[in-house]
Amino acid sequence: MDITTAFTRYGRPDRQYCFAYASNMHPEQIGARCATPRMVTVARLSDHTLAFFGKNRVWDGGMETVVAAPGREVWGVLYELTFGDAASLDIWCGARLDGGGVYFHYPVRLLDASGGRHAAVLYKKDVQGPPVPPSREYLAYILSGAAARGLPAAYLAQLKNLSAAPARYPVPRAGGIARGVLQEATCATCAG
Repeated sequence: MDITTAFTRYGRPDRQYCFAYASNMHPEQIGARCATPRMVTVARLSDHTLAFFGKNRVWDGGMETVVAAPGREVWGVLYELTFGDAASLDIWCGARLDGGGVYFHYPVRLLDASGGRHAAVLYKKDVQGPPVPPSREYLAYILSGAAARGLPAAYLAQLKNLSAAPARYPVPRAGGIARGVLQEATCATCAG
């Protein structure tokens, strides 16, 4: 199923479908970043694994992405977003239309727990460099969101066993100017 087909599958051509596999799974975080995110289902991305690279200044550790890994899978949450919410999430995630951001939209095909197929985009890190473990605090936040969304117990155990390092400063740290402005104007009270 391609992305265009996904628009009609759910009956909403005015929506974007986004697969969250890390901190955006957390109900509190997605609620603060988007006015009306709708969780469609828990789903998995086959032949990929969760990995961390670069520097996440908010959480003092590596930044999440997915990388190809035959036989592995990444579980997460499929959201239906308005295009306004998708644009807000792009700013929060550092994804830019010109491709110059930290992340870019990566089209994927997902399977839900019942075997249903879904098309979506996810945020994929553009430049990886050497692997950098996430902070323990960030991994705990990701795990909290995954548990809150009902991801499979075996996957929660896999997340819990990922390598992590303690943060060297209090986290989460406030983001940059654009994120700070968005943080003050939380989408939790916006009207779609």
